[in-house]
Amino acid sequence: MSQTGPIAYVTGEYPRVSHTFIQREVAGLRALGVEVITCTVRRPPAIAVVGPEQVEEATRTFALQETAKSPLRLIAAHVRMLRRSPGRWFGALRLAWNTSAPGLKALLWQAFYFLEAGVLADHVLARGVRHLHNHFGDASGNLTLITAEMAGLPFSITLHGPTVFFEPYRWRLDVKIARAAFVACISHYCRSQAMLFSNEAQWGKLKIIHCGVTPAAYGTRARPAFSGHVAFVGRLAPVKGVPLLLEAFATLRARHPEARLTVAGDGEARSRLEARAKALGLEGAVHFAGYLDEPAVARLLDEADMLVLPSFAEGLPVVLMEALASRIPVIATQVAGVPELVQDGISGFIVPPGDVEALTERLDRLLSDPALCRAMGEAGRAKVEAEFDVAREVERLARLFGPGR
Repeated sequence: MSQTGPIAYVTGEYPRVSHTFIQREVAGLRALGVEVITCTVRRPPAIAVVGPEQVEEATRTFALQETAKSPLRLIAAHVRMLRRSPGRWFGALRLAWNTSAPGLKALLWQAFYFLEAGVLADHVLARGVRHLHNHFGDASGNLTLITAEMAGLPFSITLHGPTVFFEPYRWRLDVKIARAAFVACISHYCRSQAMLFSNEAQWGKLKIIHCGVTPAAYGTRARPAFSGHVAFVGRLAPVKGVPLLLEAFATLRARHPEARLTVAGDGEARSRLEARAKALGLEGAVHFAGYLDEPAVARLLDEADMLVLPSFAEGLPVVLMEALASRIPVIATQVAGVPELVQDGISGFIVPPGDVEALTERLDRLLSDPALCRAMGEAGRAKVEAEFDVAREVERLARLFGPGR
């Protein structure tokens, strides 16, 4: 195995606005002198690629399906891989078969991953890649697992959750963890789930590597006077719990008529949420901003007085780090790794998921107490600087990748 050459990052959709933490990590590695090439299974929709930096990153990212959908290119890649090492090619085929979830549909998907793996293996070997790294560990993790076997390369995974932990046996976390050089877990909760679904002999390779932010990029503008500006940033999907936020906000309108809510993000639930806001009489108080690029999110957080994220399930949301770095308190739910970041009563409030009464009460408390918001914001900034600075996390990740810079 070569100790020199680039790292290949493999994801399902890259770059996209909801995965800026991956782009930030890649940029941090490149700043350290690590050569990183990025590979995506498919290109994200144009609406999800926001800002000049993401557009530029998209142009330098290899889109696997664009090549794999050509029968001639697909066959040529597999012929080259078969000639290079018949044993590895057949080994990858066996691995794909043995790690398929039950059922014909799952087997067909696994066949697609195997076909794509031949194209990806051919691509990365032609560029001298020495290591594969995958984010999330689900479908693109299957692809990475098979590609690593076919190419004869080590691989690693960053586990986030919650999706992959909902179906750990379908995604064969046991096999991925056993075969990986290391597994980066974004929180202690995440690591505990990885321990639950792996052999005790593998626990030593489970490393805590936080997703992080650059604190200096947030909270740089003079904060405006307190105005009751509430922000939500995230995908507009059912898992984010936005209907509860709208209901709480409507309940508090009489007590806080000046309060306003900015909902930044997009997704399949947007039209329903806009209709719900209208039905609650919030047309003048709620603004749906759509997707915002990273600088625009930073500006929104500089203008807002607090951020609310009432999710039903999460990993460890980076937007909470961004808000705390911007010196504003957050209200979030007690799920997964969130309590490892948000200190209840110190940098914000943690409420039970799905509890609209608790959400309303905590939102009322922050809207009623600007001094508390300021104090919590400062405490949150200190927490992010101490434990979630992306520069430190990337340095730890680079050490795990080993020499080759």
